[in-house]
Amino acid sequence: MTQAIDQTADIIADAEEQDDYALNPKLAAGVLYAIEAGDRDTLLELMAPLHAADIADLLEQINAFDRRRLVQLYGAEFDGEILSELDEGLREEVMNILRPDVLAEAVRELESDDIVDLVEDLDEPQQEAILDQLEDADRVAVEQALSYPENTAGRLMQRETVFAPEHWTVGEAIDFLRNAEELPEQFYHVILVDPRMKPVGNVTLGKLMSSRRELPMATLVEEVFQIIPVTQDEEDVAYAFNQYHLISAPVVDEDERLVGVITIDDAMAVLDEEHEEDILRLAGVSDEASLSDTIFSAAKGRATWLFVNLLTAILASGVINLFADTVDQMVALAVLMPIVASMGGNAGTQTMTVTVRALATKDLTAQNAMRVIRRELSVGALNGALFGFIMALVAGAWFGVPMLAVVIGVAMLLTQIAAALGGILIPMALDRMHIDPALASGPFVTTVTDVVGFFLFLGLAAQVLL
Repeated sequence: MTQAIDQTADIIADAEEQDDYALNPKLAAGVLYAIEAGDRDTLLELMAPLHAADIADLLEQINAFDRRRLVQLYGAEFDGEILSELDEGLREEVMNILRPDVLAEAVRELESDDIVDLVEDLDEPQQEAILDQLEDADRVAVEQALSYPENTAGRLMQRETVFAPEHWTVGEAIDFLRNAEELPEQFYHVILVDPRMKPVGNVTLGKLMSSRRELPMATLVEEVFQIIPVTQDEEDVAYAFNQYHLISAPVVDEDERLVGVITIDDAMAVLDEEHEEDILRLAGVSDEASLSDTIFSAAKGRATWLFVNLLTAILASGVINLFADTVDQMVALAVLMPIVASMGGNAGTQTMTVTVRALATKDLTAQNAMRVIRRELSVGALNGALFGFIMALVAGAWFGVPMLAVVIGVAMLLTQIAAALGGILIPMALDRMHIDPALASGPFVTTVTDVVGFFLFLGLAAQVLL
């Protein structure tokens, strides 16, 4: 027994000495050992120092069998914050493992926005089972939030707000906060409202606590004040927080009355999700993909765009087939074709990635589009001239055919320009048509660079060399 206690202490000490934020392998191994032994006391001791996000990481990293045993052994200690931190794919699985009383208590600990995030993707019977565990006021707040469209401020906001009449003094506000029976677990501003409940300003807690009691609250409002409509898209909300360096912002209904507040942690979570979706979509992977997916769901999520890529590859092969006689007469063309296509594809992907990111951050607009297009064309031409010259030297020395060197040099230059043009115009066109450029740009840009590259190289070869 003493040895087990010493080992547990060593594991905890190792975790505390860790320099980064990764989950300590020794601690994870200790948790698995405690699960295997059915030692709940040791498990609780090991889990006690962990943040909810670290426990969520642990649950995501172990297999389904050990995950079930961990949740069951952890029992009533399971915190609602852990559910909030879990990947969506595992959240439902873990909720099904939890005892109803443990799940009810875990959900009751959460703020309304976290509960909405928890239940919005569940089936209706599962939603009802969780909502039944809430107090009447909390249930009404969550149901009202769920009535707003998905991915809007109404789903993102928390209903728990701290507001005060605009005519109050600092002393009145402080007395109110001290005497309030219940306040949000975290808040950063006191929102000032007019008699119609319309927000008129934010007062930071720092200014509130450092000002004299007789000062009017209205004299302490922040210069930057953004009001978020309840139906505004959450992407635009996240952009506003990032653009104007907001900490929190009031949310208003169609009558401009205060109905909730969005805080920076929720806005940054949306921004992080959007970045992750863009990365996955650019690679042709489902935006819901995660390492916890089953083999079938992972394959299904990637198959769609692999099929699209197959069709574009067939199209590119059709272009090659047009010049089959040319390739037959000069085998060197078959050797050099992949170089032209590969360089064009990489150039197009580089430009496309920069463009998609600029569109997402609203840095690329109608006002600066022509300047950016000219810039990308210039970059493509410069790189095309550089690498075309290099490949001309390589091809000339390799095959000893001077005109072949000229052909590949010119083809490389024109392909790089076409790749730059496709890499910027295709995402812009898709964005203008309200199609997510991160989702659909890749296959189109690849098609353009492959088809144009093969056509230019083989077409020039047919005209010049044969």
